[in-house]
Amino acid sequence: MTTAKILTLVVNQETSGRRLDRILGEGLTEVSRSYVQGLIKEGHVTLNGQVMTRKNHIPREGDVVEVSLPEPRPLLIEAEDLDLVIVYEDSDLIVINKPRGMVVHPAPGNTTGTLVHGLLHHTRDLSGINGVLRPGILHRIDKDTTGLLLVAKNDEAHRRLGEDLKTHQIRRTYHTLVHGRIAGGGTVDQPLARHPRNRLMMAVVPGGRRAVTHYEVLRNFGSEYTLLKVELETGRTHQIRVHMKHLGHPVVGDPLYGLKHEKFNLEGQLLHARELAFTHPVSQVACRFACELPEDFQKILSNLERKYPDDAI
Repeated sequence: MTTAKILTLVVNQETSGRRLDRILGEGLTEVSRSYVQGLIKEGHVTLNGQVMTRKNHIPREGDVVEVSLPEPRPLLIEAEDLDLVIVYEDSDLIVINKPRGMVVHPAPGNTTGTLVHGLLHHTRDLSGINGVLRPGILHRIDKDTTGLLLVAKNDEAHRRLGEDLKTHQIRRTYHTLVHGRIAGGGTVDQPLARHPRNRLMMAVVPGGRRAVTHYEVLRNFGSEYTLLKVELETGRTHQIRVHMKHLGHPVVGDPLYGLKHEKFNLEGQLLHARELAFTHPVSQVACRFACELPEDFQKILSNLERKYPDDAI
């Protein structure tokens, strides 16, 4: 297989003692950690000239790591007309308002109807950095989370936006309805990792990856519910949902981390990526986009406002 380029990293004092996949994940900001793990498994990584296929290997200071990034393979996914809601588009990027129930990229059990399938129908101009199954995908939101998602249309835009994402220059703001009454705003700074007993879930785990969530109370609804504005500093899997559960205020409708019995007939959590702010990777113009809450979310809030007309902050 031909390779697009070979990247070389020298393990220094700061990075020594960390796993190989973590070192590469932090060094290669334009690709996901799972993609890095795939490169290691497939033999595209050498350590001091020898192929290294163990992602959990701990290199020493001074070790030389080389990564062969393969040319993007032809994407064997059939384009589908999914009537995507395009909020903004230019020659470098697309901002999409993702509906509830749509998976972002193909995976076992989700081989059709994903955002990627819809993107391929909309345009063939997508970055190839994150592998054949995730063309243009910079970040993702959960299947039943709604709202704004940023997509790169070329590799240079992907690299620049990926670096901004890593250094927290892209602001992602969510609205969510949680159980119980929260009196004021705050920050949750708790590490996340896979749940020790349920691999489908994440959990607050000492030694996990650092995760920081800032939240602000928008409105209380008696002692039953609180509407929050949430801003991500990091972007871990299920981060908001797990952190809200950790606070004792799980997201309404959350099938994994929420209550077993909900008062509302919901098909997913009331969590919406409402605002997205970033610097355009080419023009360097400040960009900010916002989208309204989905209809079911708005309807529930309207009902709660009628029930608690005087309970606003």
